[in-house]
Amino acid sequence: MAGVNVSPASLLELIAEIAEIPINAGVFKKDCADLTRRVCLLTHLVEEIRDSNPVDSAAASSSENDWWSDLVVGLQAAKRLLSSATRFQARDSSDGAVKRISFQLQCITWRLEKALSNLPYDLYDISDEVGEQVELARSQLRRAMQRYGSLNSNKFLNGLSEPMERDAFSNVKIKAEEEKLEGISETVVPFGEEKKQLRKSSSISLAFYLSKDADTDRLDKMVTKNTDESKKSDKLTIPVDFLCPVSLELMKDPVIVATGQTYERAYIQRWIDCGNLTCPKTQQKLENFTLTPNYVLRSLISRWCAEHNIEQPAGYINGRSRNRGDMSVIKALVHKLSSRSVEERRNAVSEIRSLSKRSTDNRILIAEAGAIPVLVNLLTSEDVATQENAITCVLNLSIYDNNKELIMFAGAVTSIVQVLRAGTMEARENAAATLFSLSLADENKIIIGGSGAIPALVDLLENGTPRGKKDAATALFNLCIYQGNKGRAVRAGIVPALVKMLSDSSSHRMVDEALTILSVLASNLDAKAAIVKANTLPALIGILQTGQARNRENAAAILLSLCKRDTEKLVSIGRLGAVVPLMDLSNNGTERGKRKATSLLELLRKACQ
Repeated sequence: MAGVNVSPASLLELIAEIAEIPINAGVFKKDCADLTRRVCLLTHLVEEIRDSNPVDSAAASSSENDWWSDLVVGLQAAKRLLSSATRFQARDSSDGAVKRISFQLQCITWRLEKALSNLPYDLYDISDEVGEQVELARSQLRRAMQRYGSLNSNKFLNGLSEPMERDAFSNVKIKAEEEKLEGISETVVPFGEEKKQLRKSSSISLAFYLSKDADTDRLDKMVTKNTDESKKSDKLTIPVDFLCPVSLELMKDPVIVATGQTYERAYIQRWIDCGNLTCPKTQQKLENFTLTPNYVLRSLISRWCAEHNIEQPAGYINGRSRNRGDMSVIKALVHKLSSRSVEERRNAVSEIRSLSKRSTDNRILIAEAGAIPVLVNLLTSEDVATQENAITCVLNLSIYDNNKELIMFAGAVTSIVQVLRAGTMEARENAAATLFSLSLADENKIIIGGSGAIPALVDLLENGTPRGKKDAATALFNLCIYQGNKGRAVRAGIVPALVKMLSDSSSHRMVDEALTILSVLASNLDAKAAIVKANTLPALIGILQTGQARNRENAAAILLSLCKRDTEKLVSIGRLGAVVPLMDLSNNGTERGKRKATSLLELLRKACQ
C-alpha cells in the first residue's frame, strides 16, 4: 500500500501542517477543531516509531503494515478536508455540500480509529506514556464515531479519497433561516449524588445527516454531486427520520437508546417497561436502559415545523423546552443573587441549586440568564450555606458541555480552588467534583493544573471523607493524563498518599483508584523514584497474586514501567515471587494485562540470562 512507503518523518511534517491550519470560522469549526486536536495527540507516537528499531519489515504481516497505511491515508484525507471545511459557510453552499463534508468527517474518523486499534505494539518500543495518549485519541475517536453513526455503504471506503469538489462551495442562495443549523450537546453519565449526569458526548454538530441506520441507496443520494435533491416537492412529506420507528408518528421528545437508535420517549419507555431487552429496530440487546435526549433531532423537528407552518410539538421552541414562566422565574432568581440581603441571596442560590439539578433545559436557561458569573462571585461568600450552594450550582451547570466554557471564561477555577482548600467538607467535595467535570475538556487540564488545584486535591485525597477521597482521586486521575501535571502531582506528595492506600485496611475501597492513578504516573521519572522510595514493590506483587483482574492489570503495568532497563529491580521482583502470577496473567488476564505481563516476563527472562 502507498501508506507503507511514507516515512515517520514525512508523517510528522504532515501532522505539523495539519496543526497549522487556521480553524477560526465556518459551520464545521467545532468538528475541525476536535479532529485537529486528536491528530496532534499522535505526534509522540510517530516520534517514538521514528526513533525505535522495529523488527525486520519482511517479518511484519500485511495486517501490521495495513495499520500504518490506514494512518497515512486518514491523515492525508484529514489535511484535505480541514483545508476546505474550515472555510465552509452554510449560506454559501448547497445542502449536498454539507452532507459530503459530514460524510468525509465520518470516513476519516473511522479510518484513524481503525489504524490505532490495529497498532502492533510488539513491533515498536512504545512507552506507556505514549500508549496512554494513543488510547486517549482512540477513545475520543470512538466517541466521535458514536455521534456521527456508522455507515453501510460501498462508498464508505472510497470516501477518504474523494476530493472536495468545487461545486461543494459554489455560491447558492438559500433562505436566511437555513443558515443557523445548530448542533446541541447533551451529557449524561452517573457521578455520585448531585453529580449524576457527567459527559456522555461532546458536541454533535451537523453530522446528524448520516444516521446510524442509513442504507446504501440513501447514502448514495447523500454523497452524490447532484444537488437537485435540495429542490422541494410540492407535496409536503414528513421526513422519515422525524418519525418514531415504533409509533410512526412525528416525535415530540426524541431520545437515544444504547444502540444509537432514536425513538419517541413515551413509546420506547413503554417498550422497556413491558420487559423487552432489545432495540425494536436493530434487535440488538440493550446494554443499558438510559434514554438520552436527542437535542439535535428535536431542534430539526421544531425548525421543520416552523418552516412549514405546522403546529410544533408541545412545549418546544427551537428544539428546547421553553417555558416562558420558568425563564422569568430564573431571571428573577439570578437578579436576587446580587441582593444586599444575605438571606435573599442564600434563598435564591438554594432555589437555583434545586433547578440546576433537575434537567439540562434548566442548566441551559440558568446560564442564558447570566447566572454563571454571579455564582462564581458567590464562591468566596463568607456565608457558609451560600458558598456550599454556589459551588454545587456551578457543579450542576458544568454537566452541560457548553457551560464548561462559560465557567472557565468567568475565571471560576481560582475561586473553586479556594473553596477546595478552605470550605466545609461538603463544599470541598463538590469543588473537587467540579474540577473533574471541567477537566473533561482537554484544554482545561492545563489551566486547572497550573492553578494550585493539585496540592489541594492531594490533601483531600489524604484527609477527606470516603466520598471526598473518591472525588479527589477522580479529579487527580483526569488531570494527570496531561503530562505536565504529573510532576506537579508528585511534588504535591501524591505518591505516598496512593501507596498508603494500597496497604491501609481502612482505605481498601480505594485500591482501584490508587492503582489506576499510579499506572498513569509511573511513566514519569520523578514518580518512578517516589514509588520505589516508598517500597511499593511487595505491595504490587501481592496485588498481582490475589487482586481482581483490573487491579492485577494495573499492578503489572506499574511494575513494567518501574523495571524497564533496570536489571536490579527485575531480579528483585523475581525474588518476590512475580513470575507465577505474571504467567497466569499472561494467559488469563485482560488484553492489556496479558500484554504487560508478557513484556515483563520477557524482560525477566533476559535478566536471568
